[in-house]
Amino acid sequence: MKEFDIEETFLDYFNDIEDPRNGKNKMYSANEILFVSICAIICGAESWRDMVEFGILKLEFLKQYLPFVNGIPSKNTFCRFFAALKPESFKTCFISWVRSLQILDNDIIAIDGKTIRHSFDSVNETSAIHMVSAFAAKSRLVLGQQKVDNKSNEITAIPKLLKLLDLRGSIVTIDAMGTQKEIAKQIIDDGGDYILALKGNHSTLHDDVTDFLQDKDNLKYCKTFQESDCGHGRIELRKCQATEELDWLGKLKFHGMKTIFCIESQRIIRETETVERRYYISSLRADPIKLNTATRDHWAVENCLHWTLDMTFNEDASRIRSKNAPENIAMIRHTVLNLLRQAKNKFKNSSLKGLRKKAGWDNSTLAVILRQKF
Repeated sequence: MKEFDIEETFLDYFNDIEDPRNGKNKMYSANEILFVSICAIICGAESWRDMVEFGILKLEFLKQYLPFVNGIPSKNTFCRFFAALKPESFKTCFISWVRSLQILDNDIIAIDGKTIRHSFDSVNETSAIHMVSAFAAKSRLVLGQQKVDNKSNEITAIPKLLKLLDLRGSIVTIDAMGTQKEIAKQIIDDGGDYILALKGNHSTLHDDVTDFLQDKDNLKYCKTFQESDCGHGRIELRKCQATEELDWLGKLKFHGMKTIFCIESQRIIRETETVERRYYISSLRADPIKLNTATRDHWAVENCLHWTLDMTFNEDASRIRSKNAPENIAMIRHTVLNLLRQAKNKFKNSSLKGLRKKAGWDNSTLAVILRQKF
């Protein structure tokens, strides 16, 4: 047995990845290319050249896992491999790995999209890619991702992403773009519950729900919860008002829909006060405490995923843009983020950025990260 054994951890789930290269005389296996890339990004790599330089300096460490008989691939080899690799093949392996974790009992699955701003290719006239991700708000893990097709939007990508996930026992939260009757039905049919935001894309439903919840005569049908929070010079009062009185909705009602509710946020920063009201529909019962918590947890996808990818991984500045490469490298970042979040429990005083540095400096730290069995 090798000194660092990662058998039955994440790498095993990527053994069946479909190698896109033709011919039998390959100097580097698909697993070798993938493994160098994952290790390099754990340790701070952002470009093909970074991956090559990392691999050369860490070759002896890497050989404890895979042969690397021919050393480290060139940057052109990395680029060609990931440009040709079918994202669906990579995604299938990623989803299998995440499903093996079995940690999603009653979790909030937040669905949201993010554009990788510098992934456009002016030469080939392709726009920056937009990825819709599923994020477990409590576990802080990326569950899956789906690229939005060119000349399309999140409405077509979300059902494809949901189809990859095990929704049983989970609450799926989506912003107004995903508030579609077909999506709501898909979530219910797959054993989950939903909380969907209302905005102008469903103007009639939004206006009717707004009018009902703002009518004082309807307060007798509502359950209310209020909480306050303060810190960093800010005071926030947050009120959730929910009702199961929906008979008046008629054909506007979604499949499985049981509740409409409003979240009112009153923020006081110094002498400035703002009030914001957001409206939602849900398949859950009118429990204002649970609904309030779930809508707050949804924002973890912004704060703990999108923000982290930009601030810790510098994703928006990435110049990787050839064919399938931006989507594949985005999935590698998600893989790395999952590994780092789990390993962070073993390094109590380290931030994600600090843990990446430590992994680059210390082989034993990198080995611990790679051995995560969740």
